[in-house]
Amino acid sequence: MGTEAMRWNAGPAGMGSVRVESSAAMTKAAVTRTGARLTPAQMEARAQQRLEDDELIRQAQAGEREAFDQLVRRYDSSVLRLAMHMLQNEQDAQDVHQEAFLKAYRHLSNFRFECSFYTWLYRIVTNLCLDQMRRRKSRREDAATFVDQEGGEMDLMANVQDERSGANPARELERKVLSRKIQAALEKLTPRERMVFELKHYQGLKLRVIGDMLHTSEETAKNTLFRATRKLRSNLVDA
Repeated sequence: MGTEAMRWNAGPAGMGSVRVESSAAMTKAAVTRTGARLTPAQMEARAQQRLEDDELIRQAQAGEREAFDQLVRRYDSSVLRLAMHMLQNEQDAQDVHQEAFLKAYRHLSNFRFECSFYTWLYRIVTNLCLDQMRRRKSRREDAATFVDQEGGEMDLMANVQDERSGANPARELERKVLSRKIQAALEKLTPRERMVFELKHYQGLKLRVIGDMLHTSEETAKNTLFRATRKLRSNLVDA
């Protein structure tokens, strides 16, 4: 069966279960993640997972479809989550999710084990997201809405729940206003600037890994992050 006829479903990590978070909340969570060092146990678990991934890749390269399906199940939710964070559009995120795994399957024979499957797959996803964002650049989309499966628009901020502010309408309103400002500021970045910023602060990736994913150097990724951060600060001050 050709790859064009294949489909990998989001399964339990489908869009119905993706929790939309405010940009402020995601940034705070990202800082928490990136600020903590991996424990020896976590490092060992990560190394073990790479060994398992490599073995599954070898089996898939030898023609075992089930081995690739296992890789899909391992990274399914991560790919969908990254695409949703980047694109803020349900249908676009699902399209990237689907295309990323199809592309990975088609080109799996080219995988040379020089990096982890995680990095290789995220590189595919980020490039697809960059292409999608460039295509959307000419369209003026409401940063606070996305299109659901029925074709209707949904307000992202209306779906964000903050239990702590539930009894405080003023705090809830303030939080939503801040989230909208941050989202609007992100929309003013170039696709590459936004990609680097979100991979660093929302996904918790190191600049070296981001550079590898975008086929550039760590220093270039660092400079791009600096420009993105400076622009965001300026845009938020002017907002």
